[in-house]
Amino acid sequence: MKTDTRSASDLRHDPLVRGLGWASALLGVPQVVHPAGFARGLGVDDTPRHRAATAAVGARELTAAAGLLARPHPAWLWGRVGGDVMDLALLARALVRHDGRGTRRTAAATAAAALVTATDVYAAVTRTRTTTEVEATAATTVGVSLDEAYDHWHRFDRLPVFMAHLDDVRVTGPRTSHWTAGAPFGRTVEWDAELTQDVPGRLIAWRSLDGADIDTSGEVCFAPAPGRRGTEIRATLRYALPAGPLGRAVARWFGEEPRRQLDDDLRRFKQVVETGEVVRSEGAPGGKRARGEFPQRPARPLTEAEAAGLREALS
Repeated sequence: MKTDTRSASDLRHDPLVRGLGWASALLGVPQVVHPAGFARGLGVDDTPRHRAATAAVGARELTAAAGLLARPHPAWLWGRVGGDVMDLALLARALVRHDGRGTRRTAAATAAAALVTATDVYAAVTRTRTTTEVEATAATTVGVSLDEAYDHWHRFDRLPVFMAHLDDVRVTGPRTSHWTAGAPFGRTVEWDAELTQDVPGRLIAWRSLDGADIDTSGEVCFAPAPGRRGTEIRATLRYALPAGPLGRAVARWFGEEPRRQLDDDLRRFKQVVETGEVVRSEGAPGGKRARGEFPQRPARPLTEAEAAGLREALS
């Protein structure tokens, strides 16, 4: 697993991060300078124990403020979350043992602390991205020549015809393209990619460029099949799947587990290059998008309208 966080320069200009930093400073100063008065403001007695606890919380807030404003990092945000949990525990304890004077102030402080906790959790989660590096490999043999198989794959704008998770691929330059793909929960991800190797009839390799919604790379290798039976195709796909193991579990639940997805894509590619169409049957590949684009039903010939649409997509 790999944890990827936004750079310090990005967080330094993040309005939410800076706002939380200043909030920590504004809360910390009065707690350190006048802990007794702050404790009374919360509706609790200014006993030595309460004053010490208030001063300690204030020192923690000032430390978080210094970190978030001077050297912002998700660790400071998670530190605030931990501090919030401690504050809620202290306030809950105060409510349970309250003598009745200032109860409303303590209850209001507890509600405010809960709201701050929710904000801190949101900031920490959205500024920290956990990913799992995934590599999927699949292979198939197609009954066409090396050059024909290579040419079919190299027309990137036609990849969505057999790659069910792709919405669109647009060629933007001699070696660059823009990709749009479906993701779990109806989301869409986009990235720009560049060719890193391009050997006609042999190899196509690519990688995503900086700023992509998802980091990905891969290659497709073409080799003569034994006995002149056509072309062997071996595809490898690597990418960082968001949300770590949870993301992989969710993707698998929706029929988009990477290894199965790539195997299904190659199966449809074989059908397209050999027959000019994707065969529809009960055995057709599954998957959230595939269920919509390639309905599961008994095998039958395409209608004239469907065949015309496929020919237009392939032309």
